[in-house]
Amino acid sequence: MAEAGVRTRRRGAALEEAILSAAADELTESGFAGLTMDKVAARAGTNKNAIYRRWPGRLALGVAAYKRLATTVSPPDTGELRGDALELLRRANRYWSSPLGAILRDLIAAAGGAAELLAQLQEQSDDAVAAPWLAVLERAVARGEADPESLRPRVATVAIVLLRNEFVVRGAPNAPDDVLVEIVDEVFLPLVRRGRDA
Repeated sequence: MAEAGVRTRRRGAALEEAILSAAADELTESGFAGLTMDKVAARAGTNKNAIYRRWPGRLALGVAAYKRLATTVSPPDTGELRGDALELLRRANRYWSSPLGAILRDLIAAAGGAAELLAQLQEQSDDAVAAPWLAVLERAVARGEADPESLRPRVATVAIVLLRNEFVVRGAPNAPDDVLVEIVDEVFLPLVRRGRDA
């Protein structure tokens, strides 16, 4: 039996969990700019070598920790495609404008051309983002509002990609609602309805 106040040595999954939890807490409190291996090691009650054995650097650890923080939400159901698409974009706009969204933007910027790390962020993003867009499109197809050919991830997510462009490329801290309406009315709806009346 261990004495009170004496830590038992963690290994494997337990240590990895402690490190990721500590890194996620650091990201939440300090953002990616404030994330350091020293702070994570201290918070996790381990040493930097244990972190470096699992993640080659601060960016890789930041990406892994961010993926723990990201959550998925249920798709809206306003009864019509335009309302659903606008609600999804408004939710995304609020998220990208939030502290957690700022962490994601910083990670994407820091990853630069690191294809493997970008793929990890995109993999999470694809799962989290494509599913609700496909769900609202499936309902729209059933109601006769959209072309069945639009039920492809690349088509379904075009609106969110355009919104992401506002943040990542233009550096906007928040996209005005009229930009969201323009994306839906001028790009997304014409695209997903394209073959419906043909």
